[in-house]
Amino acid sequence: MLHAYAQAFALVFDPYVLTVILCSALFGLFVGCIPGLTATMATALLVPITFFMPPVPAVAAIVTATAMAIFSGDIPGALLRIPGTPASAAYTDEAYAMTKKGQAEIALGAGLVFSAIGGLFGTAVMMTSAPALAEIALQFSDFEYFWMVVLGLAGAVFIGNSSVLKASISLLLGLLVACIGLDNPAGHPRFTFGNAELTGGVSLIPMMVGMFAVSEILRYMVHMEPPLKLATEHIGNVFKGMWRLLKKYPWPLVRGSVLGTIIGIQPGSGADMAAWMSYAMAKKFSKEPEKFGTGHVEGIVEAGAANNSALAGAWIPALVFGIPGDSITAIAIGVLYLKGMNPGPTLFINNPQNIYAIFLVFVLANLIMLPLGWLTIKLAKNVLRLSRDILMPTILLFCIVGSFAINNTVFGVALILVFGLLAFVLEENGFPVAPAILGVVLGQMMEENFIKSMIKSDGDPSLFFTRPIAMGLAISTFIILLWPVFGWAWRKLRTA
Repeated sequence: MLHAYAQAFALVFDPYVLTVILCSALFGLFVGCIPGLTATMATALLVPITFFMPPVPAVAAIVTATAMAIFSGDIPGALLRIPGTPASAAYTDEAYAMTKKGQAEIALGAGLVFSAIGGLFGTAVMMTSAPALAEIALQFSDFEYFWMVVLGLAGAVFIGNSSVLKASISLLLGLLVACIGLDNPAGHPRFTFGNAELTGGVSLIPMMVGMFAVSEILRYMVHMEPPLKLATEHIGNVFKGMWRLLKKYPWPLVRGSVLGTIIGIQPGSGADMAAWMSYAMAKKFSKEPEKFGTGHVEGIVEAGAANNSALAGAWIPALVFGIPGDSITAIAIGVLYLKGMNPGPTLFINNPQNIYAIFLVFVLANLIMLPLGWLTIKLAKNVLRLSRDILMPTILLFCIVGSFAINNTVFGVALILVFGLLAFVLEENGFPVAPAILGVVLGQMMEENFIKSMIKSDGDPSLFFTRPIAMGLAISTFIILLWPVFGWAWRKLRTA
């Protein structure tokens, strides 16, 4: 093993590979900062370039770009309330609220530092426990995935600072939007109203851009208040106070890193689901849950660690069994096959130096995230110095161009306008938009796994509760849902 790691060290610290890592990092930071462009898109854009690279730099380019893109999505979320990537949407409102309070450097610093720590944790787990954890992940079937999704949805009603009733209504609205498209499994058009564009469902990116970006533009037009202008001068040293946060929130950091890695290992989950679930768990187990939604850094600490640890977790089943943990690793597996690094147990035997080189690239990518992320924040904060009369129309123009570019149709533009207006109306009446987005993200997955499970069980629902892992997830879901009831009963008992 030591000999293989020595070979891997020589492979990674080659000047050509280091140059590829640096260029990929800058590319990932740029893509993540632009709303509507995702880490998956950054990976896809790099694939044609990797055709002309040896195996190690090809994989290094993908690993570095995705790690940077996931983090840099936090920057427009904190400064403009427009998440750069779906993984950043879970705590965008929290970070933006901190910016309005003059704490932008804390929000951005927490996103940067704890993303790097979470990524290093996930990498450590991948290096030490890849085969064993992948074996556990393979025990998950459609029954377990169904309960994982329900567990995520159960936490959605606790996201934000609004009432549980309003959050539940927002979640149900998101689930309704997730029903649009072809029925599963019959393929019958559902809620399409004869529109061929809707048969494929509502795309998440235009919806997310509309609900966060366009709604913010509408709010500015109605209220004409530039709340971020005063915050510009308060963005100082983003590393200041991070050690204090590390000592204050060690358990949220550990919980987010562990949960993110576990969710990443499960095929089809990814950093988006990890961030949403971790943010909900942070509020659920916080000693100060009433502060969430008002600009409280605890949720950013936990969710920021989760989304980057999920990236490393997703590579575990990809490397050991060739099963993609998310859309990014699905693309990466194709590159591995193209370069002759066929995923599977034999990869650890025949070419161990290449696997260990991938591990070292993960470590290096999360370490260089700190200086490059700091530089990106320094450059991005200049956006706040622009007049909002210029900034808002420019943002709207980028939103329209980005939505049109997804499928090269005007329908994407219509979606961002419709959902922007919907989000504006919801927020003006106290309804949070985050549960609606989560409903769209997980709704289709929940329906698909439920249908598959019922087909496998011949219509018998008892298997949702009799399989050991499924039963454990079901119990966890009911505990989260009934936790307020338990708390109320315990307070009554102590009073009595």
